[in-house]
Amino acid sequence: MSTYDVAVIGSGPGGYVAAIRCAQLGMKTAIIEKYSTLGGTCLNVGCIPSKALLDSSHHYHDAIAHFEEHGIEIPGEVKLNLEKMMERKSSVVSQTCDGVKFLMDKNKIDVIHGVGSFKDKTHINIEKDGETQTIEAKKIIIATGSKPANLPFIELDKERVITSTEALTLKEVPKHMIVIGGGVIGLELGQVYRRLGAEVTVVEFMDRIIPTMDGALSKELQKVLKKQGIKFHVSTKVKSVERNGDEIVVKADDKKDKEIELKGDYCLVSVGRRPFTDGLNAEAAGVELDDKGRVKVNDHLQTSADNIYAIGDVVRGAMLAHKAEEEGTMVAELMAGQKPHIDYNLIPGVVYTWPEVAAVGKTEEQLKEEGVKYKEGKFPMRALGRSRASGDLDGFVKILADEKTDEVLGIHLIGARMADLIAEAVTAMEFRASAEDISRMSHAHPTFAEAMKEAALAATDNRALHV
Repeated sequence: MSTYDVAVIGSGPGGYVAAIRCAQLGMKTAIIEKYSTLGGTCLNVGCIPSKALLDSSHHYHDAIAHFEEHGIEIPGEVKLNLEKMMERKSSVVSQTCDGVKFLMDKNKIDVIHGVGSFKDKTHINIEKDGETQTIEAKKIIIATGSKPANLPFIELDKERVITSTEALTLKEVPKHMIVIGGGVIGLELGQVYRRLGAEVTVVEFMDRIIPTMDGALSKELQKVLKKQGIKFHVSTKVKSVERNGDEIVVKADDKKDKEIELKGDYCLVSVGRRPFTDGLNAEAAGVELDDKGRVKVNDHLQTSADNIYAIGDVVRGAMLAHKAEEEGTMVAELMAGQKPHIDYNLIPGVVYTWPEVAAVGKTEEQLKEEGVKYKEGKFPMRALGRSRASGDLDGFVKILADEKTDEVLGIHLIGARMADLIAEAVTAMEFRASAEDISRMSHAHPTFAEAMKEAALAATDNRALHV
């Protein structure tokens, strides 16, 4: 029987980063993965393939809609080769997963393929192709991630009624894709297929899309996506999804309790994700789950079994790859006797539509609910020279700062390249910057980042320069 200092169950961003950090800190480490490739949901059927399709579809849409205004003429009709687009996506995924395997080899981490389940708190059974091996580990990290959630009355046939996993491998562009759920996943994949020519309708139970983000971001994104041709039904409760051959019929009640009926050829169910602990046999190790199926952990991400930790989507908090990575690093360093810390308020959230949406810290709604007195600085992207040069005029930067101390409490962005610009916001808030601090930093011209400086100036005595 092989014995390890640490065994990690799951090789997604949280799991493989935890394994690397454990190895860097001198621990003999193994990582267990049930699939043939490493990287978990994010690399295989999540972040990476969806971004590849978002980028490819963006190029296609630009060629059709924007090249001519840039003086670029293409002889003949621009044609879509969906098969080749999907091949490119698969190639990006393959290269990225191979990169994780390289990192495991580089750090001398043993990779064991198979389904891991607890025998007890220090032994893991790993089953593959009907055969089982057992390893022993002094400490264990659960990083088994999440799976797409569903509504109890919807039958996912994975052909026409699909999850995000199947939406990444369609062999045709839908005529009409009905998207149930106006969150990150539904909007990103909805925009991919809208660009490729599909009619797209989004049905959202809450009163706005991306409901966990600042209301101003929701309003602006919906306005822009409407201009792009996506239709929305918010405050709408889906009550049935039926397939009749190649036709999908969705029935729902709108905010006035009036029934609406939508017909399409594909229905993407994107109502969130659920923690995945199926088959883990957690009870054998004394690991407790909560009523939502998440692994219970303390502030050090330690489970009810003192030698077992859990990270990422399988525990409380936002289901984000970078949050899982931070938790994986923290657990490894705790095991090594260090004293790491995560400020969950400063974990950014990003929606990779175009325009991109990104945020960190408190929303305006949260500050109002908490009774915090704040001031706001807002700057429109269309006022920037860089935005006019690229044609990306939609969006804004919004900074919320404490009314008395001027400390930045939240930064909310929508526009071109906001997924990259949010790092500046996180850095500023990590060091407890004031709006004035940001306003006094030199920002290169012309850049999208100048909107951050201008919004900070707007929050500082309302003295933005370019509006």
